[in-house]
This record gives sequence, C-alpha cells and structure tokens, in this order.
Amino acid sequence: MKKIFKFTPVVILLSLLTISCDTVRVASDYDHEANFDSYNSFAFFKPGIDKAEISDLDKKRIMRAIETSMTQKGFEKSKNPDLLVSIFTKTNENINIYQNNPGWGYGWGWSPWYWNSGFNTVNRTSDGTLYIDLIDAKTKELVWQGMGTAALAEKVSKKQERINEIVFKILEKYPPELK
Repeated sequence: MKKIFKFTPVVILLSLLTISCDTVRVASDYDHEANFDSYNSFAFFKPGIDKAEISDLDKKRIMRAIETSMTQKGFEKSKNPDLLVSIFTKTNENINIYQNNPGWGYGWGWSPWYWNSGFNTVNRTSDGTLYIDLIDAKTKELVWQGMGTAALAEKVSKKQERINEIVFKILEKYPPELK
C-alpha cells in the first residue's frame, strides 16, 4: 500500500504532462473596421511565408492545413484573392526537471543516516507558436491574426496530424464574433 502512495504523485504528474502536451492555446485579434463578409477568396502570400523560419516541409504541411480549413469555411483559393494568407513561427524548448525523493530522512539513535531512493526525471519538449495573418489583398493591411501555441510532434509520422490540429484550432476563431 505504501508503494502505491509513493508513486501516486508521479502518475498524476505524468498524466498532467500528457494532457498539457495535447492542448493548443489559441488567441486572435482583428481590425474592427474590416468588413469580413466581403472576403470570399484567398491566396498564400509567398514573401511572408518564405520568411518563416521553419523547414520547407513544415511550411507545406501548414499551407495544406490552412487550405483545407479555409476551403471548409467556404473560401475559394484564387489568383485574384480578397485575402492574402501569411504565416510566421516561433519555437521554444522547455526543459523540466522533476524530483521525486520518497525515501530520505535521519536515523535514530547514535548514528544519523541519509537514504535517498528518489530519482530525477528530465523532460524536454518543444513548444511552437504559429501565427496566421490574413491580409486584405487590396489595401495590403492586416485584418485578422490568429495565434496558436502547442507542443510539437516529435515523430515525423505525426507532424501533419499535429499541424492540422493547431491550424484548425486557430482558424476556428475566424471570422471574429463581431459585436
């Protein structure tokens, strides 16, 4: 029974880490003067996308996810668009050290002792922040920006799935709820 109580905090901690890695934190902002009902088509803004400091493969993954999401929202990809889509990214590596020292203390009697059967767990994760900018094609002004921060997929086979999730969560905020 004692062993169960010793490892309960570790299990809870690992569960919280797993849950927190799955979440995507999103936010958005927009130009209150923009007429979002007038936007029906989009194209990618190549000069902006070229500046994003990620691999070309990840750029393609992000662009595929954006195209899918925008199409699902009723937008048409066009050579003469209403909106230009640009992206930029930031990454942050997190190093967390968790200490579990369940068996330490001092001895009784004449001989003090110290015993530690604990262990340290080092966890490295990379968080990425993706910004999606929607720019009015006529005025060349930013009208909407969405941002999503999440843990990045480590396995190549999971990258597209994770990028899809991040992009879809960001674009859920578009169009803004106008008041």
